[in-house]
Amino acid sequence: MTDNTFDEEQQRYLKGVTAGLHIARGVPGMTGLTTGKRLRPDDFHSQARIRAQAMGGELTSQEQAKADLNPNDMWNEMVQFANAGEYPKGDDVFLMKGRGMFYVAPNQDSYMCRLRMPGGIFSSHQFRAVADLADTYGGGYTHVTTRANLQIREIGPKDPINVLTGLADVGLVVQGSGGDNIRNITGSPLAGIDPDELIDVTPYCKQMHHHILNHRELYGLPRKFNIAFDGGGRISALEGTNDIGFSAVMPKADGPLPRRPYFRMGLGGITGHKDFARDTGVMLKPEECVPVAHAVLHVFLANGDRTSRDKARLKYVLDRWGFDKFMREVQKQLPFTLRRYPLSRCEARHPVEKAGHISIHDHGDDKQYAGIVLPVGKLTIPQMHGLADLADRYADSKMRTTVWQNLLLGNVDKSDMNALVSGIEQLGLHVNASPARTGMVACTGSFGCKFANAETKGNALKLVDHLEATLDLDEPLNIHMTGCPNSCAQHYVGDIGLLGARVADPEADDPEEADQVDGFHVYIGGGYESEEGIARELATSIPVVHLNAYLENLLGLYLEERQDGERFVAFARRQEIDDLRKRLAERSDKAAAAQRESEEKAYSEAEAQADTPEEVKTERDDAATDDYDRTPDEAEAAQDGQRTG
Repeated sequence: MTDNTFDEEQQRYLKGVTAGLHIARGVPGMTGLTTGKRLRPDDFHSQARIRAQAMGGELTSQEQAKADLNPNDMWNEMVQFANAGEYPKGDDVFLMKGRGMFYVAPNQDSYMCRLRMPGGIFSSHQFRAVADLADTYGGGYTHVTTRANLQIREIGPKDPINVLTGLADVGLVVQGSGGDNIRNITGSPLAGIDPDELIDVTPYCKQMHHHILNHRELYGLPRKFNIAFDGGGRISALEGTNDIGFSAVMPKADGPLPRRPYFRMGLGGITGHKDFARDTGVMLKPEECVPVAHAVLHVFLANGDRTSRDKARLKYVLDRWGFDKFMREVQKQLPFTLRRYPLSRCEARHPVEKAGHISIHDHGDDKQYAGIVLPVGKLTIPQMHGLADLADRYADSKMRTTVWQNLLLGNVDKSDMNALVSGIEQLGLHVNASPARTGMVACTGSFGCKFANAETKGNALKLVDHLEATLDLDEPLNIHMTGCPNSCAQHYVGDIGLLGARVADPEADDPEEADQVDGFHVYIGGGYESEEGIARELATSIPVVHLNAYLENLLGLYLEERQDGERFVAFARRQEIDDLRKRLAERSDKAAAAQRESEEKAYSEAEAQADTPEEVKTERDDAATDDYDRTPDEAEAAQDGQRTG
């Protein structure tokens, strides 16, 4: 060569050769080949990065950032940013997520703080403290998330340390709540009070939570990781959507195992990539769950893809290796032999109550719980304080958040329930709701997330209002609205899933020069637990201004054609998609024709009653003027009325 430069392929080759030599020579701290040395937590990740480079891979920018500075060691940088009143830039934005602080510009020029609370069960004291921090340093509200968690939003540049220390003062640690870490451990929201549960999962959620906090090597994974425990009761924890899902089961009486609760372990759930966790065939005693999860995590951190963010989740290791090879590697990490047991020899799970997270329900011993409807997860500061006061006065001082973005208060004496409901309503909240409102789930959307293609929470509430005004739904219905393909709201598991998209403005004068506006792709037939399945695409790029009418048409057809009160998921799954699209178009055309006929009839009647053509013209002009003077909301209400007339 005539100079000292190397092209990209040559550089990649040299990096691979160098990394291979490091492994072969047993560089201290870089490989387990050295004898008599105990690996440090960060060394496990160093090994994985070197292995990826030795195979000719190029580390992602996030992997390189983690190699340069472990996110757990960001405290000094965070203090410096806060003291200077500055937000992070470049890799520091990514690294700060590992400490629970998300700089969410450009959608909001502020931080969002995501908490950790195993099982989603807060004390009333902690709930008040979060409210006070959100009031003092945030935007004056919180959001309940789809992992039964809380977010504080609109935190200014000087205040992240104040928020983190304030949370720590009441026992709330947010370490690893973002970035390439294990997210909040979810569990059954009625844990400990559900009369139908096989086991109270609270202790195991807490053990997993503290195990993570105290094992540094479990941070900085190839990508984020989700774990859930389901106790087998009336409300699902959606464990099948997690990387590891522990599902409580009871062996049948005629089998070799004693009649006591065990956990089945499922692996690889990531519904945004159209996959539920699949049963491994492993049957675990409750006390074995945490060590087995640790072993799974070690295999994943060593073998997950660190060269592609799109393929870095556990699912893709399982796809590449198969379950048998993966579980053999897990077994090597354990001091005990994994117990294989057929699922067919376990009793069926207790039926899930699809709307069991809303309204008033008995849970034994003259006790009840109240499921409180939150507007797609949002809580104001007065509401948080008020609910905490009600929990202390009438319930058990526990605030149970759910993956459905609502909140439960349990252990309420039946004699106190009316007073509790009255107090809830005085806060502007309710315990009863329509099927559409009960099952509406929405992610943050473009309001606060740079990845979102559409605004979600506001559009979700408008959709619910419209469906309540136009349809008489009488069966549980889950509608999941998510802003982007990351699918934080898990659109593939909803009866109806809505995925945000950018679409051409349908009201533009020139379609070729139309601005991009909010729109949604529509999916139908998703479900979980006994209805588990991935929703199918029905329509693409529906502008948000047409979305309400489109779903009114879809659900109207369902109400007309359902068989013996069947639920929407069953109706959707027996449809041939192309035929359903055709019938929806015909139904829409008939509705439009009926509206035109109604308008023409109204004009004809006006002409018949008028004395002169001039009076008819005046009446029409007056009507047009009335339409012009209407507010946008009044005009939309009038149009909705015409569509349903």
